[in-house]
Amino acid sequence: MTGTLHGVGLGPGAPDLMTLRAARLIGGAAVIAYPALAGAPSFARAIAADLIAADAREIVIDLPMRTDRAPAQAAYDAGAAAIAAELDAGCDVVCLCEGDPFFYGSFMYLFARLAPRYRVEVVPGVTSVTACAARAGRPLVARNEALCVLPGPLPDAELRARIAGAETIVIMKVGRHLPRIRALLDGMGHLAQAVYVERASLPGEVVLPLATAPDDAPYFSMILLTKGADPWL
Repeated sequence: MTGTLHGVGLGPGAPDLMTLRAARLIGGAAVIAYPALAGAPSFARAIAADLIAADAREIVIDLPMRTDRAPAQAAYDAGAAAIAAELDAGCDVVCLCEGDPFFYGSFMYLFARLAPRYRVEVVPGVTSVTACAARAGRPLVARNEALCVLPGPLPDAELRARIAGAETIVIMKVGRHLPRIRALLDGMGHLAQAVYVERASLPGEVVLPLATAPDDAPYFSMILLTKGADPWL
């Protein structure tokens, strides 16, 4: 019999925001897989470090930091092959994923490669969207309101069109795009209602009105815009 692959959401970063199910699976895992960026220490592993057994075998999926998708796809191919070898040997594998596996999660690329051949169980995690809303004290949506989640690299014309059609907007993957997005929201008359959140739930967390946020934003940053909300005080 082949093993089961568990895609485990770790939440936004604080270890105590992991679910009980995620913690149980990680603590009992003989094989752990996780992504790492360009040979750097894995953020996913760091979140779960205190739960990983000392004798657990670890599969590191080393992802290059390049805009070209081909090297990353090759890394996922290699990672999937290493996981498949463990599954074929009858071993369960727990794959760590920051946030939620199916919400901009790296696990979905492994899922696409392995789910047709193996049993896969997905454990949802607290998303960065809900973590940022909680830390900023900004309810997201109520009743029949619409929520729109947008990636920051989208071109201005598409951002404007999507923003116009929703009551609450979450802009992720802000990073180097922050000055451009801030200027766009200012031009649309929404700057005063926008909140900037950086490293939610982690040491060094920052929550600011977008108008006063630094231009140099890290990858783990987000903008929350709630139309009709009172301006940031």
